[in-house]
Amino acid sequence: MTMAAPNGIIVAAPRSGAGKTTVTLGLLRALSRRGTRVQPFKCGPDYIDLAFHTAAANRTSYNLDGWAMSRPQLLDLVCGVAADSDIAVVEGVMGLFDGAPRPGRAGRGSAADLAALTGWPVVLVLDVSGQTETAAAVALGCARFRDDVHVAGVILNRVASERHRALIEPAFATVGIRVLGALARDEQLTLPERHLGLVQAQEITAIEAHLERLATCMSTSVDLDAVLALAQPIRCTAAAAQTSGFGIRPPGQRIALASDAAFSFSYPHLLRHWRAQGAEIIPFSPLNDEAPDPAVDAVWLPGGYPELHAGRLASAQSFLHALNAMASRGVPIHGECGGYMMLGAGLEDAHGVRHAMAGLLSLETSFARRRLHLGYRQATLLADCPLGQAGARVHGHEFHYATILSEADDPLIDCRDASGHATAERGARRGSVTGSFLHVLSGEGA
Repeated sequence: MTMAAPNGIIVAAPRSGAGKTTVTLGLLRALSRRGTRVQPFKCGPDYIDLAFHTAAANRTSYNLDGWAMSRPQLLDLVCGVAADSDIAVVEGVMGLFDGAPRPGRAGRGSAADLAALTGWPVVLVLDVSGQTETAAAVALGCARFRDDVHVAGVILNRVASERHRALIEPAFATVGIRVLGALARDEQLTLPERHLGLVQAQEITAIEAHLERLATCMSTSVDLDAVLALAQPIRCTAAAAQTSGFGIRPPGQRIALASDAAFSFSYPHLLRHWRAQGAEIIPFSPLNDEAPDPAVDAVWLPGGYPELHAGRLASAQSFLHALNAMASRGVPIHGECGGYMMLGAGLEDAHGVRHAMAGLLSLETSFARRRLHLGYRQATLLADCPLGQAGARVHGHEFHYATILSEADDPLIDCRDASGHATAERGARRGSVTGSFLHVLSGEGA
């Protein structure tokens, strides 16, 4: 089977917080408004950045996760969604070489692993605050660390002045690394954040103005033609025509999907896979007290921020009554992270006030008693559920601050961290209702 070989680049950095998202969004919008067809991707499991990418490029952004996804799955997704693009732009994760252990697998989920797999060159974003020649030394170290990763150029970020830039650039000429541009230090280019990362794109009323400001800055400060010229065709297009997609079959023919500011952490690659399998996705908004279509075969409550909207969700009587009625009829209902909390009996908000949730599981959670839970997870299903059959393995990510006050239902999963060590996460099941704190990225058959 012949597949297109999309051109691409990977925007990475030596560390988190260097400005990858700022540069990526600026590039996406600046190139798009020139008429370039840009396909965005995010390396790793992040679900918030995707909405910003999508708004900037006017094309759905997808996760490329080398820890949770196999090589054929990654290549199949890239070639499937980027075939008609002029360039794919991938935002990296953490530092360029940072990943997680994966016993028995080569891929650790790093941006460098993805660069080695695709053959796409890396554009390195460097926060040069408080640096001059050291910035070139850092870039040189990244360029030489792995022979299978090509650092093709750098974009300097948070440059204090033209004099500052003049002190930095000669060292890059010395080490033979091209400077593609430089962004001045400007607080107006940053986006607001909260406990799980950036404030969601749909919540920022001036998001279009912000993206335009980024694009204008990028157009005047970075050589966009040089960036386009760096893009290379993907190294291997013998992608997964033989694979079974992402191993998570649609939980039904017609799926009601909670979709609003409280439940927005759906992975686009899974929804795309379900649609390719013939499923129909029917969105509804619990925050607007919308009930899921009673004729659906399954209800899916993704993660999000129910802890920020607990009072409003507790008063969404049409939604809650419909959910309970569907559970009583045996309709499969599954919640991930925030959706899992919604299915519980109660949720304690940041002020310690308890709000009654759906009551379909015995779970009681608290956002007042916060503790970070973060990392890749591999879980074995203990019962048949919307994620698959008992004994199947699923790969995903856990990222939340909520704590469990009590739980009394049957466990849903046997959960392990990236190193294979057992974790406390067990999920819950009662009748046709299931949930866990796991954001599932892919699965394997039992």
